[in-house]
Amino acid sequence: MVLAMTRPASPHPALQTHALSKAFGAVQALREVALTVEAGETLALLGPSGCGKSTALRCVAGLERPDTGRVEIAGRDVTALPPEARGVGLVFQDYALFPHLSVLGNVAYGPQRRGASRAEAGARAREALELVGLGALAERSPDQLSGGQQQRVALARALATRSPLLLLDEPLSNLDEKLRAELRTELRRLFAALGAGVLLVTHDQREALALADQVAVMRAGAVVQQGAAPEVFARPATAWIAAFLGWPNIVAQPGGTALLIPETAAQLGVGEAYPLLARQPDEAGETVTLGHPLGPLTFRLSAREALSLGGTLRLGLDLEQVRQVPDDREP
Repeated sequence: MVLAMTRPASPHPALQTHALSKAFGAVQALREVALTVEAGETLALLGPSGCGKSTALRCVAGLERPDTGRVEIAGRDVTALPPEARGVGLVFQDYALFPHLSVLGNVAYGPQRRGASRAEAGARAREALELVGLGALAERSPDQLSGGQQQRVALARALATRSPLLLLDEPLSNLDEKLRAELRTELRRLFAALGAGVLLVTHDQREALALADQVAVMRAGAVVQQGAAPEVFARPATAWIAAFLGWPNIVAQPGGTALLIPETAAQLGVGEAYPLLARQPDEAGETVTLGHPLGPLTFRLSAREALSLGGTLRLGLDLEQVRQVPDDREP
């Protein structure tokens, strides 16, 4: 697609933030947040509600002014600039489409606001709509579209600006799970084709792992772990991060530490037999908790594996895969 080829190359990262801090009264929303998003890379800001991830995005977009720190987009210091002067494409979770404009008019709005002629803005809009698979719906109004189609129009509107940086704030949160799964695949393909940097805010671990090259986990306004997405999910730095990422087996130890036991360390059906403490069946199988010398451990079994269960479960552990980390969970 031409859209992916016409973005000018830059020697600078798409985004760099330097020690961003922001307080709302007594609440410290951001604590010296430093982020880098390279051109063509997607970084997910991941964390629970209230951790500061949306505030960080709003500071990058210019919708909030940081108390301290600096924002650079494609090497340009934009900290003091208003949103419209920053050269970013922004997609909110509510899509914010103009009901009085057609799909084409919505997508052409951004380029026109940035100085493109009507003809050029229309050409960019049609190009962006083709990229998201909605070229045939250009003349429809937003209220004639499904939720997934509206989400793609909002994305096309951001793409049409040809910005070096796209900002997406919980873009799939208003969709049902089936549609979210479908759009994750589409968005990953689009991000790979664009060449722009993407900063994605999400509380959904699956979304971050599916869409992002890099992940920054936030807690209480600070980035507590950042790195390649597979590495962060496979090697959480602390017990709190592991729990947030969905690790089922985190065993508290004396001295403020915890053991992280990955699923790959467990060999079910071999080794010593341990008593079953709880069983929770579902359509796909069963979740079981067994008593182990390290502490209660939880595992998923397939329906076939669950059929042979008695009152115990044989389990071998590869202790070389078990890691000790600081236990920073709330007591």
